[in-house]
Amino acid sequence: MNPPPVATREIAREAQFEDVWSRELNDVFADVAPYYDRANYIASLGLWGLFRAWFIATVDLQRGERVLDVCAGTNAIGIALLERDRSLEVHAIDRSVAMQEVGRRNAQAKGLSIRNVIGDVHTLPFPDGRFDAVTLQYASRHLRIRRVFAEVFRVLRPGGRFYHCDMLRPANPAVETLYYRYLRFCLWFTSVLFRSGPAARNCKEYFINALQMFYSAEELSDVLEDIGFQNVTARTVFAGMLGFHGAEKPSAA
Repeated sequence: MNPPPVATREIAREAQFEDVWSRELNDVFADVAPYYDRANYIASLGLWGLFRAWFIATVDLQRGERVLDVCAGTNAIGIALLERDRSLEVHAIDRSVAMQEVGRRNAQAKGLSIRNVIGDVHTLPFPDGRFDAVTLQYASRHLRIRRVFAEVFRVLRPGGRFYHCDMLRPANPAVETLYYRYLRFCLWFTSVLFRSGPAARNCKEYFINALQMFYSAEELSDVLEDIGFQNVTARTVFAGMLGFHGAEKPSAA
């Protein structure tokens, strides 16, 4: 599948995935929440913790800063940030009650406090300029990304930083083909291993399609700059299959 040009990508993504985004994903994540982290560890061949460490290393924070983790899932990022610096004020938002319940228990088990909100990340329930930094990881493929990035821009203070990572669409067609074959195997294997329910099993092809319609690292950088971010940086690993982006809200914004 060749995705449409970047200028019309969001329209095409929403037209193709609206029903899944609106009606099915909540059930999928309620299904996978109890084994989400373990499944990712297996699918990444044990590298999941390393991927998280790479991302955390890109996040530059000062003591006492206020951070929002968007699509926080099981709170892995918020926990990692607080383990690095307990003076941070960490907020988390996700629409999945089941994922955030796992995340609440994970944080509580480590004696950490994360301020959790259940809500739609396309309309963040926070005032303008509220946060020093925002993080978003492994969720953008399931979002109306321009709307979410615009909301991130709004809630950042002038000079605030945005840190993003996700699986991306590789720019090399040969790598892309092999990538999707491996992901199909992983989705099948983990669904069998963890006895996934029908919601997760029925969405396996969606996860591939969502990647095929997503952005490459360079394209995602263009989206961030188009929204108004500056000093956009990008780093990819594994031939563009995984990308890390950093961006800054202009001080005069």
